[in-house]
Amino acid sequence: MNYSSSNRGFPAGNPIANALVVLVGALAVGASIVLGFFAFLALSALILVFAAIIGIRVWWFKRKLRKAAREGEATGTERASAPDVIEGEFRVVHRRTDSRRPGGE
Repeated sequence: MNYSSSNRGFPAGNPIANALVVLVGALAVGASIVLGFFAFLALSALILVFAAIIGIRVWWFKRKLRKAAREGEATGTERASAPDVIEGEFRVVHRRTDSRRPGGE
């Protein structure tokens, strides 16, 4: 069913009430825009601070890597003559056979 109404405007017939509805609506829209703008600024500032922190951390890490690489080049001739042997100990662990288990393992 298609219902149609000839009164598609404001629900109140009073022009003062209509003006108040328009005024309150305009204030609500304006307040939403202003609050949205400030929320955008706050979020942008937060993202900028995090980006700066990450950028400084990456710069610091690269600086440490360059410094370590320079120190490694300085001592590289001494390390090249050393053998590449990793020393360690080990112990052989035998598996206990259990006759109660099927297969004897």
